[in-house]
Amino acid sequence: MAGQPCAFLDRDGTLIKDLHYLSDPSQAVLLPGAVEGLQSLAKQGFLLVVLSNQSGVGRGYFNEEAVRAVNARVHEMLHRKGVTIAAWYFCPHAPEQACHCRKPLPGLIDQACADFAIDLSRSLMIGDKDVDLRLAEGRGLPGYLISSQASSHADWAKAHHYDVFADLAETACHITQLAHER
Repeated sequence: MAGQPCAFLDRDGTLIKDLHYLSDPSQAVLLPGAVEGLQSLAKQGFLLVVLSNQSGVGRGYFNEEAVRAVNARVHEMLHRKGVTIAAWYFCPHAPEQACHCRKPLPGLIDQACADFAIDLSRSLMIGDKDVDLRLAEGRGLPGYLISSQASSHADWAKAHHYDVFADLAETACHITQLAHER
């Protein structure tokens, strides 16, 4: 049986406002276009999976339970809008800890593929930083950048021939257009 295509998504700066080291669930705010984009991706048959670096844990700013609480809050906010995220994966390590799960390394995608029947040949990655696109490249996936972060990420993406969009809704619209062109 063939697997399902997956939209791997970053959390902060892609789905919710990036507040740098967010640990308080009450501060989670969905970005404009996030719900519409997720709804569109789901209608296209993509399994929705979140992959997030959470180095605040490794740096001692907060614990893994705080990350899970924020994820649960965002999950609830999206669920109320009719969007279901299949799974939430995060890397709790600081960059200097040299783990296998910190984007752009493939550990989080590997875990998702172990947990779900995912067809990587029909999957994609959407994020707001170059590490998201580097992860996509490392796994042979199309990558899309949402320009909610500093322009240096958008500049890097454009220089490496990645598409850059204002929000997740615009990204999903582009993905829909590509599917219709095939």
